[in-house]
Amino acid sequence: MNEIVLLAVAGIVGIVIGFLIAKMLEKSKSNKLILQTKKEARSILKEANVEAQSIKKDKILQAKEKFIELKSEHEKVILTREKKIGDVEKRIRDKESRVSSELDKGTKLNKSLAQKEKDFDYKLEFLDKKEGELEKMHNRHVDMLEQISGLSADEAKAELVTSLKDEAKSEAMAFIQTSIEEAKLTAEQEARKVVLGTIQRVGVEQAVENCVSVFNLESDDVKGRIIGREGRNIRALEAATGVEIIVDDTPEAIILSCFDSVRREVARLSMHKLVTDGRIHPARIEEVVKKTEKQINQEIIEVGKRTVIDLGIHGLHPELIKAVGRMKYRSSYGQNLLQHSREVANLCGIMAAEMGLNAKAAKRAGLLHDIGKVPDTESELPHALLGMQWAEKYGEKPDVCNAIGAHHDEIEMKSLISPIVQVCDAISGARPGARRQVLDSYIQRLKDLEEIAFGFNGVQKAYAIQAGRELRVMVESAKVNDTKAAELSFNISQKIQNDMTYPGQVKVTVIRETRAVNVAK
Repeated sequence: MNEIVLLAVAGIVGIVIGFLIAKMLEKSKSNKLILQTKKEARSILKEANVEAQSIKKDKILQAKEKFIELKSEHEKVILTREKKIGDVEKRIRDKESRVSSELDKGTKLNKSLAQKEKDFDYKLEFLDKKEGELEKMHNRHVDMLEQISGLSADEAKAELVTSLKDEAKSEAMAFIQTSIEEAKLTAEQEARKVVLGTIQRVGVEQAVENCVSVFNLESDDVKGRIIGREGRNIRALEAATGVEIIVDDTPEAIILSCFDSVRREVARLSMHKLVTDGRIHPARIEEVVKKTEKQINQEIIEVGKRTVIDLGIHGLHPELIKAVGRMKYRSSYGQNLLQHSREVANLCGIMAAEMGLNAKAAKRAGLLHDIGKVPDTESELPHALLGMQWAEKYGEKPDVCNAIGAHHDEIEMKSLISPIVQVCDAISGARPGARRQVLDSYIQRLKDLEEIAFGFNGVQKAYAIQAGRELRVMVESAKVNDTKAAELSFNISQKIQNDMTYPGQVKVTVIRETRAVNVAK
């Protein structure tokens, strides 16, 4: 039993000793690790100190360099400011020296001025004396001249003024003539290029209309059927269409007479339908005339639309389109109104494009400029103002409305399109063969031209030639000299321009001729 206890105690003691040994071994190991760690920490601290020292040196060097750089820049700024201050001081010193020198000069100048003033007063007194002597001498000479010439001073002055006026007037006329010629060499040349270029690029056919249409028949037997029993058919036709129907001895033809070309066209088409159909009686006549009127109205709208499309005009009001279509059946001085308006529109578009303006607006104004000639109702307004009112009513732009109203100078022109429309209207109307003028008005215009020339002194003969586009004036050489001939030509042209209305222009040529005649016996 004791042995077992001893063994157990020995075992326990052995375990305790083993545990203690193990603890001692672990403690020795941990001490070694601690020593090793301390060594590594010391080495790391040494390395960190070394790196810190190097970084510190680098930063110190960088700070020194930056300080040196800033110091140099500061020194430069200080030097610049010192230089500017030195320049300013130098300028101030220079100004002070100049001021002092000027003051010295001023003092000297004042002394010299005082001396000169004295000299001037002396000379002025001397000149006053001389002036009095000259005036006395002049009066004596004037008295002597009045005694010699037999004229007073006022009379001689008036005569001198008259001669100077005549001389100045002749010189002014020569200057005006020279200015006109110089202006023609420049402005007229450029204007001619634009106008001629525009005319050459537009060409349309001109149709002469009148108040009579001829309806051709296959045979004269149809005339009796058109007249009807006791003339009832022809009376029904005239009442329905408003056209005078003339049935005479003209073979195979009936004449339709009416100032309104639309009604005349309705009557012609109605007669054509009646003759083709063969049924001619009052009821049938009224039916055919109504159908024909509807057909013509539709054709008017189609013509207006086609014209607008051909010219490239957009957004036109339907009523204005209808008015454009009605132009086909109107004429002005024998010129078809629609053809005239189309031509004016093309001319306006080309001329506006040449001048750098809005070609579409100019073309629009050119097409609509004569719509006042196709009113549905009678109006006392001129056609230009009536057309302008229609354009304003149907929403056209102000410049287009102004061009329509001003193309005959009824109102003031407010846009550059207005004179273009006026010029192109004159170009289209003045084209040879475009319009038919009444013979009486044409002859009267020639007589008026000649009478204006005879209203001036010294005119011996006057002839209006070239269809009134030139006026030849013969003057008496004893009464009119060369200078007065140029003046007379200018005055006659101004008189024609102010007193007459005419297309195009009138050239005034004054001819002065001197003849020496002797007879050998």
